[in-house]
Amino acid sequence: LGCISFGGPAGQIALMHRVLVEEKRWISEARFLHALNYCMLLPGPETQQLATYLGWLMHRSPGGIAAGLLFILPSLILLLALSWLYLAYGHSPLLGGVFYGIRPVVTAIVLHAAWRIGGKTLRHPALWALAAAAFLALTLGRLPFPLVLLAAAVTGWSLGHWRPAWLGRAHGQPEKTAKTTPPALIDDAWQAPHTRFRLSRLLWVVAIGGGLWLAGMLALRAGFGSGQLLPQLAGFFTQAALLTFGGAYAVLSYVQQAAVAHYGWLSGSQMIDGLALGETTPGPLIMVVAFVGFVAGWNGQPLGSEQVLAGALLAGTVATAFTFLPSFVFILAGAPLVESTRGDWRLQAPLTAITAAVVGVIANLAWYFAGETLWPAGQFDPLAGLLLAGAALALWRGHGVPRVIAAGAGLGALLTLFG
Repeated sequence: LGCISFGGPAGQIALMHRVLVEEKRWISEARFLHALNYCMLLPGPETQQLATYLGWLMHRSPGGIAAGLLFILPSLILLLALSWLYLAYGHSPLLGGVFYGIRPVVTAIVLHAAWRIGGKTLRHPALWALAAAAFLALTLGRLPFPLVLLAAAVTGWSLGHWRPAWLGRAHGQPEKTAKTTPPALIDDAWQAPHTRFRLSRLLWVVAIGGGLWLAGMLALRAGFGSGQLLPQLAGFFTQAALLTFGGAYAVLSYVQQAAVAHYGWLSGSQMIDGLALGETTPGPLIMVVAFVGFVAGWNGQPLGSEQVLAGALLAGTVATAFTFLPSFVFILAGAPLVESTRGDWRLQAPLTAITAAVVGVIANLAWYFAGETLWPAGQFDPLAGLLLAGAALALWRGHGVPRVIAAGAGLGALLTLFG
């Protein structure tokens, strides 16, 4: 699945469902949806967490580690290779034209994601208000991303107690399942010893995960004491993995806010180009962090000017490893507890509010990308506006993301050759 899972988080979840639930019948519909709902509750990339969760259900911790790692490994290798091609040859006029055509498409993709998620989750004016408040807090107030989501969670908890009808049951309704399906290997009543919650096991897994994180940080600080880039990357992407709720686009909004505006690891246009590469490669969209780390390493040269490529590869790998390590800990430590908390509205109410706020977060990301794309030098670019409108129309009419990106790239190349 890691090699063929195109289409972003929604497409990858749909692919997992088709293969694991419908074709192989490894897991029942209800168990799959239960795992998905709680992976959405966690910070970080839900598709990789879902793969880890399902692997854990079937074959304990080794199964979870194998499923989670192999789901992202093909994407990591491919994206690091494309990052090198982008930086080494991206200044050629033809490739510049290709990315000129892709950037408006990426902006349209993010806008479409905000519309699609909003249409499914904003079922009450109160939820629309939460989304608008999150957008304004980030765009005008420039409040920190974690603070916005924390405020949404507190609001959701309060509404869940005092005005539960305003939140509805967007994440708590039982899903209908097919009446006639062959039995699943893991059905609704299936239980195994490793799925029972034990506090000692939770603490043990957290200790191992924390030890791996600490050992990695100490190794980066001791081995590369002449520069702070690698420990800085490790610390920031750990923070991003722990604090970003709401899926890949929400994480990328936080990464863009810090990597471009605060740390200056890459430019705004490079961030858009990285998202385009992430959209056109298989695996979780959050693998764009490998591109961000690679560009930071290419510019920062943590191994010196004579080993630019090696330093960039190391930086990209560090960014990826510290992004996904917390996800493994969340699943392997907390999955037994998750299995025992089905249908708990005290957890679902904050999740519903966070999901509403995430719509505003994604809209903020689209707003930023639109500014970078349509007003690149302070003046409106009408050609980019036409490309964005065409891409939005194509996505609205149901054309796939890879096809729309390919069309944008082709038009950009033609404009370079004949413009």
